[in-house]
Amino acid sequence: MQMRRWKAVGLMRRILSCAICTIAMVSLLSVHLHVFPRHSKLPDPYKLPNPFPVWRTNCPRLWKPVPNRDYMPCTQPTPNYTAPPESRGYLLAHTNGGLNQMRAGICDMVAIARIINATLVVPELDKKSYWQDSSNFSDVFNEDHFINALANDVKVIKKLPMEMGGATKAEKYFKSWSGMDYYQGEIASMWADYKVILAAKTDSRLANNNLPADIQKLRCRACYEALCLAPQIEAMGKLLVDRMRSYGTYIALHLRYEKDILAFTGCTHGLSPAQADELKKIRDVNDEWKVKDIDPREQRSKGFCPLTPKEAAIFLSALGYPSNTPIYIAAGEIYGGDSYMDDLRSRYPMLMSKEKLASIEELEPFVNHSTQLAALDYILSVESDIFMPTYSGNMARAVEGHRRFLGHRRTISPDKKALVRLFDKIEEGMKKEGKLLSDKVIERHKKRQGSPRKRKGPIPGTKGTDRFRSEEPFYVNPLPDCLCAQSRNQNTSVIIR
Repeated sequence: MQMRRWKAVGLMRRILSCAICTIAMVSLLSVHLHVFPRHSKLPDPYKLPNPFPVWRTNCPRLWKPVPNRDYMPCTQPTPNYTAPPESRGYLLAHTNGGLNQMRAGICDMVAIARIINATLVVPELDKKSYWQDSSNFSDVFNEDHFINALANDVKVIKKLPMEMGGATKAEKYFKSWSGMDYYQGEIASMWADYKVILAAKTDSRLANNNLPADIQKLRCRACYEALCLAPQIEAMGKLLVDRMRSYGTYIALHLRYEKDILAFTGCTHGLSPAQADELKKIRDVNDEWKVKDIDPREQRSKGFCPLTPKEAAIFLSALGYPSNTPIYIAAGEIYGGDSYMDDLRSRYPMLMSKEKLASIEELEPFVNHSTQLAALDYILSVESDIFMPTYSGNMARAVEGHRRFLGHRRTISPDKKALVRLFDKIEEGMKKEGKLLSDKVIERHKKRQGSPRKRKGPIPGTKGTDRFRSEEPFYVNPLPDCLCAQSRNQNTSVIIR
């Protein structure tokens, strides 16, 4: 009888010991595992990520920051800079294009208002472009902060004073890429006859180069310090960034394989004849797009087309990014439907988007406002560990410039002209993916990662408008105007989210 009691006690001890060990193991694991938000729509295998992702230990080359050579923002005015002079009149501005085209135009208008001694009325956003967005300035940007942040540079008001409502306005299409002489001469002379000047368009109205240092620095203060996004967009953007980071180090892929850009560029590679015809009809009816007849093969061979989702996948694989890399898709609706994403998704299953990171209820305030949705993509792109655009449009340029300003964060710019030749050879069976192809792609892109360099001037031999078109835009690369080596930088000013 006593032996049976001892056996029972021993059994009970073993059961208790196992239970204690199990509880301890669960507690230990719970410290390390991240639990994703309930709204996550990822496939089940990715609900709980590896707490020690492969790329963080095996692939440091892919993720480490590029050397920034100690360049830091230096946007403070020179000692000769004065308070805003007395205003001679009011400058109205009708922006044009999407979010980032309007953003650059607004910052140019700030500088132009300073040059011509004008009071700037908060610009009106484009509501008539392809996107048909009804958003006002205060829906997209922090209006009060914009006004207050520029108080020492330019007087900015929300609305034209009532007494000026009946005044005759001089509507003017400012000449593209114009310098100080044009604005101090032809435009400023209009104050003799008018008290209100309306800039009918705002994009590319100011030269990229050869402007006074204080004007260039003002453009940077306007772009990177004054023109902040609206609080509700900033809050949602931060929430999405935090959720994206819960999956680990991530790439923001600006996949510009969308209907509007394919129609504009005439790129039809991989599309059906019916789709190509649809794109041509869109181009034909858009009066803003001057070029109607486009050779898609020539466009692609010159590197003017956005990468397809399949090409983006091949490129990322060749660079060495493993299949478990989290990728945020910064884009609208992909042309051709979800099936066109299959090749990318098969290689990189951890594809995220706004719709996967947030619930329908959370995104509801921004739906039907393409500019506000683009602003969310902008935040996730600027804050990403790596940004890779597949087309060098306004969004890509704006994000690249902002990332340069914030410390030359890694931005991979695909050499599309060279890549297209490789993609075609792979498609024709003349080349295979593997180490040789990877080595070639990596070598070609060593200097296309966003490291510091001075802004590129015009292509030699170009003249007139083509000369200005060939320059690297100011907002793509603010070096040397707004970035100084740390040893020479005496006075910095930067606002980082």
